Amino acid sequence: MAKEKKSPRPKAETPKGFRDYFGAQVTERADMLQKIAGVYHRYGFDALESSAVETVEALGKFLPDVDRPNEGVFAWQEAEEDGNGDWLALRYDLTAPLARVYAQHRNDLPTPYRRYAMGPVWRNEKPGPGRFRQFYQCDADTVGAASVAADAEICAMLSDALEEVGIARGDYVVRVNNRKVLNGVLEATGLGDDQARKDAVLRTIDKFDKVGTVGVAELLGKGRLDASGAYIDGVGLAEEQAGPVLAFLTSKDGDNAATLANLRAAIGASAVGAEGVEELEQIAGLLAAGGYGPDRIVIDPSVVRGLGYYTGPVFEAELTFEILDEKGRKRQFGSVAGGGRYDDLVKRFTGQEVPATGVSIGVDRLLAALREKGRIASAEQGPVVVTVMDRARMADYQAMVAELRSAGIRAEVYLGNPKNFGNQLKYADKRQSPVAIIAGSDEFDAGKVQIKDLILGAKIAQSATLEEWKERPSQFEVPRSQMLARVQAILDGQG
Repeated sequence: MAKEKKSPRPKAETPKGFRDYFGAQVTERADMLQKIAGVYHRYGFDALESSAVETVEALGKFLPDVDRPNEGVFAWQEAEEDGNGDWLALRYDLTAPLARVYAQHRNDLPTPYRRYAMGPVWRNEKPGPGRFRQFYQCDADTVGAASVAADAEICAMLSDALEEVGIARGDYVVRVNNRKVLNGVLEATGLGDDQARKDAVLRTIDKFDKVGTVGVAELLGKGRLDASGAYIDGVGLAEEQAGPVLAFLTSKDGDNAATLANLRAAIGASAVGAEGVEELEQIAGLLAAGGYGPDRIVIDPSVVRGLGYYTGPVFEAELTFEILDEKGRKRQFGSVAGGGRYDDLVKRFTGQEVPATGVSIGVDRLLAALREKGRIASAEQGPVVVTVMDRARMADYQAMVAELRSAGIRAEVYLGNPKNFGNQLKYADKRQSPVAIIAGSDEFDAGKVQIKDLILGAKIAQSATLEEWKERPSQFEVPRSQMLARVQAILDGQG
């Protein structure tokens, strides 16, 4: 009889492009999102949790640079006998589900509808360094308000949220632009209905951050050599056609009024461009009235990412402090949030244009920035560990830990093998515990406990003198009735 083959053991590894989050990481993210949610709530926004799964039909066109059906998302077809089951997909952002929710429940929702949402999204893309297939987003949107006051409110709220989580004023700027101004610039180029060349101009403008004014000028004209030495063909605009585009990109001045004046010159006689400049002027005025000056929020035409998606104002939060990259070179931290006005999204469901504007915060990038600035502790403090010296007294140990927990202190009883006491203290160190409680039969008979101050113990091991150790030993005995008070004192830094 043939011997049955054993199935190979599965590999214990995360799928490519995914990762696991452990205690401190989860807590840090939750704390940051709670602070952001507090700001959004003050602004009158309501929380929304929508399904992680949407129909492919509801999601519509997926990622901006992908055209193939179901490409870019994790999608599957439901099993039906006739083979015509619905196609479903994990959400790739939090905006497409909002459009579906609003269209479905619009008769029950207030108008305008302010909502914020936080949660994971999934993208079926090739992973790379710092690029994962599952990540967190934190969005806030206003649906049903055509006034640019809604855009100004989003910018102010974003500014407040950054400061609330620990990004100091001066370390960030919210930059604001307008798609209508760019449309006016495209009109000024004289390309008329040549949509292909207009799209080429948009793609070139999107490279402004990388190649600068000279590089954009070359790409708008005949072309340029890139860093690898390859020649990239240009759009082929004449110098006078490229002029409005370059004027638009370089119109930022020291204050908003001067920038707006430069933009008016760049758009020429374009009516839609003039409308965009007027909207930016209104936004700047509303923000100034609320105390949000150019030190926090600024009109900046160099914000060009997402202009193919947005229909009006666009904004981006950029952190202005420098960090060292992998090669030790200084660079600016960069963008942590972006958004804008998108008046066409809900129309897919209703057939009617519904104005909407919103912002999305890159959760992982903002957390990285807070760590860089030292605004998040590198490690979360672990629980107080009640060690086990006598298994027969487990009920007494549980009473100790219950008393600590009732006082709001994180605490746990050691539940591993208690035979080797040294392993219990190693466990406490690994848990980054501040205190260990020790009690055996002698301590129970005397009505006392031993308290080991692990915070002080670590300091003594590093640098404390013998005199300091004698003055405040890291382990001491106290009456059982004083256990809670002495543990609380150590946690409060009073020893």
